[in-house]
Amino acid sequence: MEQLSQTQRQYLRKIAHDLRPLVQLGKQGLTPNLLATIDHALQAHELIKLKFLDYQDQKQELAEQIVQELQAHLVAVVGNVAILYRYQPDPDRRTIELP
Repeated sequence: MEQLSQTQRQYLRKIAHDLRPLVQLGKQGLTPNLLATIDHALQAHELIKLKFLDYQDQKQELAEQIVQELQAHLVAVVGNVAILYRYQPDPDRRTIELP
């Protein structure tokens, strides 16, 4: 998996600014069902926000674990929200063109 450049990260953060968190990580933690939900959201949207309701002290580690398991990119962790991106290989469904 190719790393994102600083320019690409800034571009994705700018796009994500107005997005609402699509997925929330709560008291049940990182379950297979939650991973499936995040995977589906990444397939549909490419760029999503994940809100940490619990486990706020472990948010960086959990975000990195999610990214590794779903082969995505961690754009940033801002407050209790992680911004995740995964490239859409299908050009018909792709909504984001990276600089």
